[in-house]
Amino acid sequence: MQRRFLPYLLTALVIGITAAVLLWMGREPWCKCGYIKLWHGQTMSSESSQHISDWYTPSHLIHGFLFYGLLHLVMRRAGLGWRLLIATLAEAAWEISENTEAVIEHYRAVTISLDYYGDSVVNSVSDILAMVAGFWLARRLPIWVSVALILGFELFTTWMIRDGLTLNVLMLLHPIEAVKTWQGGG
Repeated sequence: MQRRFLPYLLTALVIGITAAVLLWMGREPWCKCGYIKLWHGQTMSSESSQHISDWYTPSHLIHGFLFYGLLHLVMRRAGLGWRLLIATLAEAAWEISENTEAVIEHYRAVTISLDYYGDSVVNSVSDILAMVAGFWLARRLPIWVSVALILGFELFTTWMIRDGLTLNVLMLLHPIEAVKTWQGGG
């Protein structure tokens, strides 16, 4: 095998190991409903974060844009594959930590996600793949298009579901009751 393919092979391995770790942690492989949908659009539902894509998929695309930009700045000399591997490790670490009981309970305590019980493994792997897609898009698109897509995704999801990457991070790190009330429709 040529050395240039090694980081891509390791990236795939990281995704597979992440799925195995999530299963070991007791995460559901797929929705308890018994089927897998390409899209699930209800946020206040026990099926939220259980299918392939949902309203939070754009957040993971944004992760890819941000990881690409950051790693391009700080590791410009590293090959693209190695930067993708690092981005995938970061996203995988997030998916694993996001699905610990402590983080799930924190989400439920400080956000309107009372029906959130963690992601299915299918959803977590799809989220990682969405990050990979965002990473690749950021590599191919002009910077201004990447920035416009990030802003567009954030504004659209905030408008549609009163949530997005920015609000999600805010509510996890520094919950604000007024934001929680607004997200709940109040």
